[in-house]
Amino acid sequence: MIDVEKALREIARGAQEIIPIEELKTKLSSGRQLIIKLGMDPTAPDIHLGHTVILNKLRTFQELGHKVILIIGDFTAAVGDPSGKNTTRPQLSREKILENAQTYATQAFKILDKEKTEIRYNSEWLSKLGTDGTIALASKLTVARMLEREDFTKRFQGGIPIAIHEFLYPLFQGYDSVALKADVELGGTDQKFNLLMGRELQKDAGIEPQCVLMMPLLVGLDGVKKMSKSAGNYIGVHDAPAEMFGKIMSLSDDLMWSYFELLSFRPIEEIEDLKKRCASGMNPRDAKIELGREIVARYHGDEAANAAVDGFINQFAKGAIPEQMDEFTLEFVSLPNLLKDAALCASTSEAMRMIKQNAVKCDGEVISDVKATLGAGTYVISVGKRRFARITIA
Repeated sequence: MIDVEKALREIARGAQEIIPIEELKTKLSSGRQLIIKLGMDPTAPDIHLGHTVILNKLRTFQELGHKVILIIGDFTAAVGDPSGKNTTRPQLSREKILENAQTYATQAFKILDKEKTEIRYNSEWLSKLGTDGTIALASKLTVARMLEREDFTKRFQGGIPIAIHEFLYPLFQGYDSVALKADVELGGTDQKFNLLMGRELQKDAGIEPQCVLMMPLLVGLDGVKKMSKSAGNYIGVHDAPAEMFGKIMSLSDDLMWSYFELLSFRPIEEIEDLKKRCASGMNPRDAKIELGREIVARYHGDEAANAAVDGFINQFAKGAIPEQMDEFTLEFVSLPNLLKDAALCASTSEAMRMIKQNAVKCDGEVISDVKATLGAGTYVISVGKRRFARITIA
């Protein structure tokens, strides 16, 4: 017999909202294998730790014995999810979507049990709707209801164009739930409108409506915006072990606990014990090291994780310069350009900001003048505590 209360505690761990939680409890109490759905549009080739928050929750359902279906939104990606966007998304080509889709499943299986995961592409059913089916689907929703969405309301009031095809996106996502007869759909808090649309369309089709579980959006390394590649505040699942570990160690002490809750597989009791120990005098850095070790091991293995820990301690705790770093031979134009060309900064504006913050060093000496010049020779240049490059100026 399943311990429903225990299962519900594991499922609810870190969740922002479950709608309606009593219905989920009833579904769990039935003892049947539930169909758990997550849709991911392959709009980019790689996923980051922000994406894995929900994948971790799928894993929880797998461990509880339920059927997990990962939907690759090859059809919906061509439409573009308007959730949280203040402009119309650019539409991707079919070739680019399929190229991105190939990497999504591979990366997802770093978390999910491949043998217990069903991969489906929503073009299977959405492409068969045709004109008649799409019109019938569109009749289920009014423009007034659509404009209840906060993102659409802001765009409408701000005079920012809303394309007609954007109205179709939540309907297509909701129809996925009808096609699969989903019991539970997972998504981020920015997906609430789309997730609830699945419930409405299932009711209309005479299907038992799904429950909705929403996870918080993981805050990025800057501690302000949600993690995203466009914001440059992300940790990619394909990041090198040392880079991944270094990024985790750069988290603020407060933000670290959110990462523990949303990304760690440790029992809740262990995390609470770590919190108490830190509050009683334990250095939060030590807890962060354990978080970093766990996450790096998940994607790169224990050996790589231990090497990343040792490298970090040697480099930062002991002030050592890393033995391996990228090497460049460049022509000197200006220091900001040099930092950008060596991939130490994303842009010259970021480079100037880092120089002014005394975060740039040349052979261990701080450079605080954006107009500083370097003559011919080879230098070890660092930006912050994690970015190093050996640059030869011709």
